[in-house]
Amino acid sequence: MTCQSDRIEMKVPAKPEYVGVIRLTVSGIANRIGYTYDDIEDIKIAVAEACTNVVEHAYEGSGCISVTFHVFADRLEVVVADNGESFDIDGIRDKLGPIDSSQPVHELKEGGLGLFLINTLMDKVEISDEDGVILMMTKYLGRDGVERYVDETSATTQ
Repeated sequence: MTCQSDRIEMKVPAKPEYVGVIRLTVSGIANRIGYTYDDIEDIKIAVAEACTNVVEHAYEGSGCISVTFHVFADRLEVVVADNGESFDIDGIRDKLGPIDSSQPVHELKEGGLGLFLINTLMDKVEISDEDGVILMMTKYLGRDGVERYVDETSATTQ
């Protein structure tokens, strides 16, 4: 596993019009790393959801979204942080889960779907609620990475 990373930071006002700027930035970074079109779309949706959560829930007045991209050879880590109000992370985690497709749309629960979506689209998600909320999302380059390494190992032992 590679530990060296390039670090890219940006800080924007927590306003809806800047979420698109962050989406474009992560799209460019992910494209440069070599993700597939589908993976780039997944990353863009996850990052936009995280930023939208900040815009909608973190501040009563004005505030900022801090986004840091850690570019590794085998993955992209995106950290979305705010200094706003924290929320009940354990309560949200308990609510995360698959949507019951037999349930009518008007009966679906509100809230928590953004985090569920982020968990579904990214390979690893960590949340911290000390001094604001910090959401760290990781997407590995090529989901078959484990299989590739297993194949390389088995190829050397034959």
